[in-house]
Amino acid sequence: MKLLNPGPVTLTSRVRNTLLGPDLCHREPEFGVLETEIRTLLTQVYNAPGYTAVLITGSGTAAVEAMVGSLVPSYGHALVVANGAYGQRIADMLRAQQKTSHLAESSWVDSINLMKVEELLKTHPEISHVIAVHHETTTGRLNDIAPLGELCKMYDKKLLLDTVSSFGGEAIDFMHWNLEAVAATANKCLHGVPGVSFVLVRKETLEKGTSGAASIYLDLFRHYPEQERGSTAFTQSAQICYALKEALLELKDAGGWQARNRHYRELSGQVFRGLTLLGIQPLLSIDLPSSSILTSYRLPAGSTYPELHDHLKSQGFVIYAGHGQFSQDIFRIAVMGDVTSSDIERLLQAFKNFLND
Repeated sequence: MKLLNPGPVTLTSRVRNTLLGPDLCHREPEFGVLETEIRTLLTQVYNAPGYTAVLITGSGTAAVEAMVGSLVPSYGHALVVANGAYGQRIADMLRAQQKTSHLAESSWVDSINLMKVEELLKTHPEISHVIAVHHETTTGRLNDIAPLGELCKMYDKKLLLDTVSSFGGEAIDFMHWNLEAVAATANKCLHGVPGVSFVLVRKETLEKGTSGAASIYLDLFRHYPEQERGSTAFTQSAQICYALKEALLELKDAGGWQARNRHYRELSGQVFRGLTLLGIQPLLSIDLPSSSILTSYRLPAGSTYPELHDHLKSQGFVIYAGHGQFSQDIFRIAVMGDVTSSDIERLLQAFKNFLND
């Protein structure tokens, strides 16, 4: 079975086999070594001097909530940039944390609203942080973060970025986007196992700043000093960490995020060309997918998502439904994990069979 949903991914044998590693107590020094190795490898995925990784046992959503909760002050104001469900989720997190937020919203099929961002930055100087989603998997749009980073520099605001479904597969410019932190997870572009996520944060922030967290477990300032000492604040999963370490080594051996991005682009382009030839149109008005990782397509006329899903699953493929307002209209195909060009050829043949039936 090939998973073409946006995480979890189909594991390579190399990563899957590490799950059989020995049982290990998270309080033993051997786990501290493993944790330190992973944190070092994470900071090496991109050119990110001055940043450190904090691990959390939890999904990518846990990492985003830890980032937002810990780094936006309890008295602070945040500006959330939203053009999909995951931007809206960040606004929900801030409301749950009883923090003040402002929303620069745009349609789910549009790019981020930079004019609204600048308007809010001008009228609300009390805003301390801007928060955005890099890859909005609601639609498959890869948001253009560079101009948003320029606005953050111009108005001296810190940028927090949800890179849950882009870290390890798309370009992230730590040097020029004015990033204070990014949140991500093991089980998407890194090709690890669900259950461990992380936040890359400026070390200076964690060493000199104060926490805004309304949570004990999701407080980066509580995790960081423990992990610096080779320990952990709470229970971590050793087997999942074995898999993440191996996945990071596999990424490095394959040529890093740049090589993975090229591979994704080839596969996404193959899907895009094949489906458009069959008359299946993308959701967004695009000639090529903006994201190398995931593309959304309109359901073929006269068909339903359950019909398409079940047919493809019988042929060995799992796709993903639309979200929110698009739940009845689209399907999504991601190309992360152990997926090859020959797999995509089989997928396109399965689509042809579905249309013929």
